[in-house]
Amino acid sequence: MERLTLIDPLDMHLHLREGETLKRVLPYTANLFSGAVVMPNLKTPLCTTQEVLSYKKSIEEACPKERFIPFMTLFFHENLTLEELTLAQIEGIRIIKLYPKGSTTGSEAGVAQILTPKTLQILETMQSLGLILSMHGESGGFVLEREFEFLSVYEEIARTFPKLQIIIEHMSDARSLERIERFSNLYGTLTLHHLLYTLDDLLGQALNPHLFCKPVLKLPRDREALQKAALGAHPKISFGSDSAPHPKEAKESAKGAAGIFSAPLLLPLLAELFERHGKLENLQAFVSDNAHRIYGIAPLGKRVTLLQEESLIEEDYSGFIPPEAGKRVRWRVESSC
Repeated sequence: MERLTLIDPLDMHLHLREGETLKRVLPYTANLFSGAVVMPNLKTPLCTTQEVLSYKKSIEEACPKERFIPFMTLFFHENLTLEELTLAQIEGIRIIKLYPKGSTTGSEAGVAQILTPKTLQILETMQSLGLILSMHGESGGFVLEREFEFLSVYEEIARTFPKLQIIIEHMSDARSLERIERFSNLYGTLTLHHLLYTLDDLLGQALNPHLFCKPVLKLPRDREALQKAALGAHPKISFGSDSAPHPKEAKESAKGAAGIFSAPLLLPLLAELFERHGKLENLQAFVSDNAHRIYGIAPLGKRVTLLQEESLIEEDYSGFIPPEAGKRVRWRVESSC
């Protein structure tokens, strides 16, 4: 049986929620990843450095035996000051996450208008401090065009602040790839679900609420372009799962919550995808090396070994329903140390 050992796998976009949910879902990431970028859009968004540090403490307390580093993020809002951003930098918080108001879960306190004098001043301060801008980039337009329509905002910020590192989170539209090629300070993350699924999987037959996410799954041509970038270990792209747990009742409801809980499946399904395309040798760069370089992360030392042996995806994990529930995958995790 073939084995594959990944060194320092990193998840550069993760939702852990809080309270009991945090305790239930964290082990699926902490057991298998050296670290993860943890999003700040909780019920009460993390708008101050002290709130972020308090949340970080709760994460660390929930996995005291694991070698796992949560890379924390501060919620971007229009009242961010030089003092707050400087304090964040001092405390090791390097990523500021911007959500357009109402664009996704927990974004009600997001920014209503991006390119205002106040927002641009904050971005200028971030550039001077060497902070990273992480963005959920969607307009309020037609659902399949929202990411594309928002690309002009990325362009304007990238041009205005050429030394500001900007991350297009969870790219879902093939046209986003051209932008990260055009601007030296634009980078991207890719999820497992945008690499595997299209709109047809979401609603082509019966509606599958456990594949509903934002940005929504797109067309086959988008998936093919994103796969090509990931399988080729594009140097400006990191893996970010956007694993986002919601209770079953919140997903299977008249107003189903947006978010896919993929944390328990990530490495086996990624190995299966890369193997199927004959690119297994590029998985290390996609899930680790690129992120280390782009975000300046020092080696952390965790080694995760996958075994090419069929395993079953469970129907639910701690009460959260994954995609592919009840199906079999060609790889399983053998060890993590």
